[in-house]
Amino acid sequence: MNTSDIVVAIDAEIAQLQKVKALLTGTDLTTKRKPGRPAGVAASNKATSFNPVEFAKKIKRRSMSAEGRAKIAAAQKARWAKSRKVAKKAVHKAASGPAKKAVTANAVDRKTAQVKKATQLKAETAATPAS
Repeated sequence: MNTSDIVVAIDAEIAQLQKVKALLTGTDLTTKRKPGRPAGVAASNKATSFNPVEFAKKIKRRSMSAEGRAKIAAAQKARWAKSRKVAKKAVHKAASGPAKKAVTANAVDRKTAQVKKATQLKAETAATPAS
């Protein structure tokens, strides 16, 4: 026997076994299934008239207790108060002007030396006649 003859014989046997199986289980394999939901399944849930309110799915909403709502409200008010406090400080700081530098002893000594030098120069220019 040739391999192609063996394949044909196996295919014939498979087809015959499928027919026997269909007879035993009560399903018909000759009809090809279409994609999507089978027609018999959707038929039992079909509405007789189109009234969306009547057939709308009731959604059970989760509810929050009054105590839970109050806790959330208190926390939010605290957050708002904190942000207002920070904003108020920022406005107050900006209104008071730029922050002053700390004055060191070296800076004071330099400034006094400059003032002394300036007064000496004024004294010298005043002492010399402008001829």
